[in-house]
Amino acid sequence: MNIALKEKIDIKEDILFKLNKELLEILLKDKSSGQNIIWAIDDYNIYGNNYAASDYITIESITGQNGEVIKPRIQKSNDTKVIRIREKAEVFTPSWVCNAQNNLVDNAWFDSNNIFNQETENGWETNNNKILFPMGKTWQDYVMSTRLEITCGEAPYLTSRYDTVTGEYIEPQDRIGLLDRKLRIISENIEDKDEWIDWAKKAVQNIYGYDWQGDNVLLARENILYSVIEYYKFVYNDTLSILMLKEFAEIISWNIWQMDGLRCVIPNSCKPIKKGQLELFSTTENFEECQGCKKNDIHNHTGVYCKIMDWNTNKPIKFVSLLKG
Repeated sequence: MNIALKEKIDIKEDILFKLNKELLEILLKDKSSGQNIIWAIDDYNIYGNNYAASDYITIESITGQNGEVIKPRIQKSNDTKVIRIREKAEVFTPSWVCNAQNNLVDNAWFDSNNIFNQETENGWETNNNKILFPMGKTWQDYVMSTRLEITCGEAPYLTSRYDTVTGEYIEPQDRIGLLDRKLRIISENIEDKDEWIDWAKKAVQNIYGYDWQGDNVLLARENILYSVIEYYKFVYNDTLSILMLKEFAEIISWNIWQMDGLRCVIPNSCKPIKKGQLELFSTTENFEECQGCKKNDIHNHTGVYCKIMDWNTNKPIKFVSLLKG
């Protein structure tokens, strides 16, 4: 396996394709529809046919152009950034802010402050001492704790491979994402490679994220996969097999998914439905709009409801079923 770990922030889809076609296919899969994720935005119309918002993102549509189709936000044009801010309220958060907010989560979990790092002005200093756990809690509890990043973009709260605002690459030992912290804990408590991989899978199973825009979903999935690759390389100076990468990718494709966060369905999938019968003397079928959209009822949409995997039972569930009311 020849992955350029210093490819910096832009993970080229051409490289993933050459590494293993099936791996890229997994990263493009939408588990809710059984198809691929869709573009869901019009940014890519400039590339011609098959790039409309409703079109599936395929291997053919993102490879063969030197990996220049899908780029991280920092490498997108200013015009594209402005449009996405205006139309989808897409604003990315600097890593130091992600760190401060993730620290709040860990402060509550550990009932103590400055566990992983000491915050500085617009930055942080990593605590290099082994993490100690409070009475009644173990490192395994921490790895198994569930975390969700809503409207995740490129998933900077889950993994801080790079600062999404400045584009600065962050070395594995200094990362502050929720998954990064789990991988650090695993590495501090496990020496055996196979056991590390097993616990890394559990760590990935317990982080979730969703986004509307198809390119962000793919970027987030790639970032999480590469975080595992890079941390394993950092700890063992070794590379993961293609089989292992596929297994991680399967987990990631379930846990990072495409969703309209207000409706819990695949973006733009709500459609009018036929009424029960034709009206007298009418020669055309009658349709009524999605009642979920009409009445703002999240449990009554006609769209494709998004599924995630319950890794405790190894059975998929509708994400909306987790919401009360």
